[in-house]
Amino acid sequence: MNRGKHIELFLVEGVPGGITTAEIAGWTGHVLTGPRSELADLLARPEAKRNGAYLLLGEEKDAIGGVRCYIGRTENLERRFADHERTKSFWDRAVLISAKDHAFTEGHWGYLEARLVELASQAQRVSLQNGNTPQGRKLSEAQASDMEAFMEHLQIILPVLGINAIRTRPAVASSPHTRDVSPVFTLTSKGGVDARAQVIGDEFTMLEGSLVVGTWAGTGSAESTRRAYASYRAAHEKLIAEGAIEATGALGRLTRDVPFTSPSTAGSIALGRSCNGRREWLWSGGMYETWENRGLDK
Repeated sequence: MNRGKHIELFLVEGVPGGITTAEIAGWTGHVLTGPRSELADLLARPEAKRNGAYLLLGEEKDAIGGVRCYIGRTENLERRFADHERTKSFWDRAVLISAKDHAFTEGHWGYLEARLVELASQAQRVSLQNGNTPQGRKLSEAQASDMEAFMEHLQIILPVLGINAIRTRPAVASSPHTRDVSPVFTLTSKGGVDARAQVIGDEFTMLEGSLVVGTWAGTGSAESTRRAYASYRAAHEKLIAEGAIEATGALGRLTRDVPFTSPSTAGSIALGRSCNGRREWLWSGGMYETWENRGLDK
């Protein structure tokens, strides 16, 4: 069982979506985030005077996951963000990552920048706007270990802030019966669909290599059904456009893990029709809903 994490979030203005700070108890790092509309107040904070790494995030319909992202690092976050305000137009939210007491050098942040870009490329949850792949700085074995531990905390705290750019599938144990581990669920059809998925955090993730329909062709008679089917079709086509589904004829193969908000949405995308995911996704213990309700019948 994973140990819990004590995360402290502070809404500077007392409103959600505004300037927010985030820390994990016992962690040397600090995360500061806020909207572009409050950039002056963001940069006036002492954390912005430090060296560190940062993310620029902007919503865009045609981007992967609907988000464009630029990752960088600097010796002075305040000066770099002031420059980006003039030279980059796509972003509407900034994330500043620093360390307390200036614990890290430029070399540490260069290493972290490269790892952030690497993880974002692996996760494929955002469209990266970095023109070049940064070269990580050479660190000692001990220093590199420190930065990997720092990164592990970032992978926990950023999703809590709604930032999934570096969120990747963690390694999980084989037991399907603990609260923090999901079994692999399967979904098949006579047409050749053969999909696999796991629950990872708050997401139902269809796994790389899954076979799904190559074209989403569902229709419906009721107006509400037609709207729902149009939404599924658009999502399926977007996954093809992004390269997440490699379609060849009647079937397509997932080229990466794809997260969904529910098993029914994932199942509908896979099957090309409406799907009661809680009953159609299966595991060794039965239907998904059996696993979801584990521990409730006592």
